[in-house]
Amino acid sequence: MISYFTIFHIITLAIFFVIFILLLILSFKETRKKVLIAMIFSNFLVISMLAVFSMFVLDKYTKKARLEDMSQARVLISESFVITGRVRNIGKFGISKCFLHVKLVNNAVTSGSLSGSTVYKPTTGIEFLDKAKGDVKKSTIVKDFLIARNLKVDELRNFSASMRFPSYFKSPTLVYKLHCR
Repeated sequence: MISYFTIFHIITLAIFFVIFILLLILSFKETRKKVLIAMIFSNFLVISMLAVFSMFVLDKYTKKARLEDMSQARVLISESFVITGRVRNIGKFGISKCFLHVKLVNNAVTSGSLSGSTVYKPTTGIEFLDKAKGDVKKSTIVKDFLIARNLKVDELRNFSASMRFPSYFKSPTLVYKLHCR
């Protein structure tokens, strides 16, 4: 099983822990109790936020993967959309999970049914609260799929993902993006 943390993650967390301890020792030189508590709290908050953001930055540069041989097909019997392909780890570290973020957008401009009400439909805000109205159709469907777990260096895996395809979509656009951690 491949861990989420690489050696760079561990070193970064250790550095932030050392900085936290040093700032904690320095803050104990304060004699006023309220100021001491505020210093400890702000120290913890700032170091925690920096550590979390640095994990995201490290993920971007250490967890690298690529989609290959992507294809999509519409299954009319079940009104679904199937996306198949391969995901390859092109980085120097193992990847614990890879997600495929899929967005299916109904393109009203190319379907020939563009009208003024399609482009702009004024609302008062009451319609937003009224869930009983069934005439509002979604023009965008977004879904995330877990397509790989424990992907080793240079490993290639096949995947398949299926999502519902609304029958009222005329000329949809498919956008997908790969996220690994």
